[in-house]
Amino acid sequence: MSDEVQVQTGQAGNKGEGEFLEYSRARQSMSRRIAESKATIPHIYIQVEADVTALVRRRAALREGGDAPTVNDLVIKAAALALRNHPRVNGTYRDGGLQLHSRINIGVAVDTEDGSITPVITDADLKELDEIASEVRRLSSRARSGEITPPEQAGATFSISNLGMLGVNSSQPIVNPGQAAKLAVGVIDPQPVVRGGEVVPGDVMTLDLSCDHRVLHGGEGARFLTEVKTNLENPGMLG
Repeated sequence: MSDEVQVQTGQAGNKGEGEFLEYSRARQSMSRRIAESKATIPHIYIQVEADVTALVRRRAALREGGDAPTVNDLVIKAAALALRNHPRVNGTYRDGGLQLHSRINIGVAVDTEDGSITPVITDADLKELDEIASEVRRLSSRARSGEITPPEQAGATFSISNLGMLGVNSSQPIVNPGQAAKLAVGVIDPQPVVRGGEVVPGDVMTLDLSCDHRVLHGGEGARFLTEVKTNLENPGMLG
């Protein structure tokens, strides 16, 4: 069910006859948080391209055995492992300083009829890949059915948005309040790549990182994003 309800019809004008759709309380709260984030967090944006040919092949092999992790599950694992080595990316700007968090909890944006809902995979760095896949499936289903609870959406230290599933190549997400960065994942696009000095067919994914510049300067964000890329290009590291 949509969280927008028609409450009145406007008069016809240059834009035609219109209607006003009132947001639910949840969507109003989300809108306020997005506006607050964009207005108060100085964003910087970093982008890399990853050759995920080996990742695509690994997932295809896993699918032969039945249920397999999605590309998004693999990205979650890759980011979680990189966050271990880049604790500032897993932090929060607070009171003129930086709060570092001991747990790596990754919020995963889920597209629903009520807008984007972000369940949280707690301790993502400690979970096996199949555990992450199972948790994402369970929480995504609960988000789309409207059954997800506030505790299941709380405590994220980092977030991932995958619009690649909708065919988008690249995007610049808004950092969620209380976090230092957000990763956007693009569609996997067949492209020529250079490997071993030769141009060969490959699969390429664009990764965009939005950072709170009060926490991360360009070099810090770039090193983290490069490690995520390395993890995805070497899927044997992901379990």
